[in-house]
Amino acid sequence: MMRALSGLVGVALVALPAAAQPDPAANYPSKPVRIIVNVAPGGGVDTATRLVAARLEQRLGQPIVVENRSGAGGNIGAEYVFGMEPDGYTLMASSPSPLAINQWLYKKLSYDPAGFEPIAMMSRIPNVLMVKPGFPAKTVQEFIAQVKANPGKFNFASQGTGTASHLSGELFMKLSGTKIVHVPYKGTGPALNDIIAGHVDLTFIQLSNAYALHNAGKARILAAATDKRLDVLPDIPTLTEVGIPVATDTWNAISAPPKTPAAIVAKLNTAINEVLRDPDVRARFRELNTLVGGGTAEETARFVREERRLWGEVVQSAGLKPE
Repeated sequence: MMRALSGLVGVALVALPAAAQPDPAANYPSKPVRIIVNVAPGGGVDTATRLVAARLEQRLGQPIVVENRSGAGGNIGAEYVFGMEPDGYTLMASSPSPLAINQWLYKKLSYDPAGFEPIAMMSRIPNVLMVKPGFPAKTVQEFIAQVKANPGKFNFASQGTGTASHLSGELFMKLSGTKIVHVPYKGTGPALNDIIAGHVDLTFIQLSNAYALHNAGKARILAAATDKRLDVLPDIPTLTEVGIPVATDTWNAISAPPKTPAAIVAKLNTAINEVLRDPDVRARFRELNTLVGGGTAEETARFVREERRLWGEVVQSAGLKPE
């Protein structure tokens, strides 16, 4: 009898600590939360982050501080967040580069892109093929014919080597059998300035940056790099329609450091999705020509893995070498 009682007490003592473990999300957040944006202020990723953060404060009951740490293709911000405590108080708002592209372009990273804990997809900005004013081709078919007849004569601007705009151009060349000279710039502004001035022929750029220029006649959108036509550009064909299945966008995923508790990830995912369903937020995203994100953390993780595979294939096919 005594041995039996001792055994029961032992089982109880073993079980108590597990049962008494607190829910890490129960009192989360109890202080301000920082979101590190790994691109410069003013772009689509930054704008969407600040829009969501303002409403997220109301949901979580704590200040949300947005901080830009740009540079090195997004690596600076990613390295910083990767090394932070996995307690949900430092998050990352990321363009595709650090999560899906940079591992293919850098010999060594101080973080593991696959190690982050995906929380939610905040926004997606479709890319478009835009040409300089006065560009002779009026359609994608005419454009391809001219490029093939003059290989290496035309050039395309990007926001920088390894960015989505650069790799969209590489993917286009691969699928269309064309050769266009890549001209990397340090950001969106300088690239678009030279498109407007006619110094470069074309670019693959986010709709949010191209739409106003197209409407003002300062540049011209030839096609959308999407699966279906855009509501704001119903008369502009997609590249898929003309037989070139290039569908790329610049997305903004919210992630946490490795080993952040699943309960905190789930709480943040729920709150972000509630914000993204807000009619006022959705209306503002439409004004910015940005697609609203959303979905579960698992869906976000799967999407990022698929993007990592896609861009790895593009980098390798284009023969781009790690720096």
